Amino acid sequence: MSAHGPVLSLCDVLDLDQATSRDLAVRASGLTKRFGDRTVVDALELAIPRGSVCGFVGPNGAGKTTTIRMLLGLIQPSAGSGTVLGGDLGEPQSYLHKVGALIESPAFYPQLSGKNNLLALARLAHIDATTIPDVLDRVGLLQRADDLYRSYSLGMKQRLGIAAALLAAPELLILDEPTNGLDPAGIVEMRDLIRSLADEGMTVFVSSHLLSEIEHICDRLIMISDGKTVFQGEVAKLRATRGDELILRPESESSLASLLTLVQRAGFAARVEEALLSPPTVVVEAGSDQAAPLNRLAMHADITLIHISERARSLEEAFFELTGTHSRDVETAHSLGSVT
Repeated sequence: MSAHGPVLSLCDVLDLDQATSRDLAVRASGLTKRFGDRTVVDALELAIPRGSVCGFVGPNGAGKTTTIRMLLGLIQPSAGSGTVLGGDLGEPQSYLHKVGALIESPAFYPQLSGKNNLLALARLAHIDATTIPDVLDRVGLLQRADDLYRSYSLGMKQRLGIAAALLAAPELLILDEPTNGLDPAGIVEMRDLIRSLADEGMTVFVSSHLLSEIEHICDRLIMISDGKTVFQGEVAKLRATRGDELILRPESESSLASLLTLVQRAGFAARVEEALLSPPTVVVEAGSDQAAPLNRLAMHADITLIHISERARSLEEAFFELTGTHSRDVETAHSLGSVT
């Protein structure tokens, strides 16, 4: 057990033996990719239910993009097996016509309009071009369809990339960092678009470093570290395992060490937290029902608390705990403020 709470295994959150290809859009077991002596993806387990939005997170270099490329048949696995939309992972031609993908930055002709870029793609893929107005409308670009691609903002370019992925009416949409580089307004637009696609029955598999965005749009989450699965299951279950915290601030900073020792001796997991723009506090793993007892405990020890508040533990904290990384290894959305 971790010092901060239980670390869930894959078996705790999903019974792969009971899931079938009819239930899962993606299923993989032992998925491995080696480049020479370096193992980038190591016996990865994946189970993505149909009709869900599944987030895929991990530190830089954890193997996310390599995994996505294997699912799309762009590179061959070194070991393992699986299915995508019922088709064998070793035969990507059996399922790729039902998959749409946006991998890294979309590439389009800058001198063509958004509509004509999609028309070129549709002709190359032998897709009915009459779907173009519908997908442009779906991603909110119908009014800008005749504008040149080079005049598009970054958010519009990302949305055109998703429009291209939707041309063939896929059952599974795979997005690699779709909010990368977007401003807060663009992130909200992308979030709403992804959620609406899932509401219509599409399965969306989205890789992202913006962990708070995963919390907003995803039903399920897969966390990987060093190419291995460290968590797989519902976002709500992961959040529930983390519990809440109480923030205690004594009147005098000189009382911090005594307060920490007092709380720990009472049987609570606790730590001192220091922030750049606020006074240090003692953070206790406990819910609001323990606020009064802890206040009395401090009072009896002649420690005056001037602040007590409850805080829900974030998805970022769970991520750092499960992957053994630090905030500097992963981009979070904290710098964007609260985006709703």
